[in-house]
Amino acid sequence: MRKIFIIGIGATFAALAALPVTANAQERAVTGAVIGATAGAVVAGPVGAVVGGVIGANVGGPRITPRRSCWRDEFGQRHCRTR
Repeated sequence: MRKIFIIGIGATFAALAALPVTANAQERAVTGAVIGATAGAVVAGPVGAVVGGVIGANVGGPRITPRRSCWRDEFGQRHCRTR
């Protein structure tokens, strides 16, 4: 049981490390799956990890990467703001 828990934590950190590489459309599904799988593993073990991952992927998680909005002013200068 301890080995499965350590492998689950390692997989969680690996998924979080790969998040900036994923597309923005998939980001919320991946973060939701990781959070759900981790919570499910803590509460109900391996079965809870699977169920929590599926539910978390469907519900979605928080956005980690910052959003940028850009516009041009009346002089043609481009301005960007990170939210």
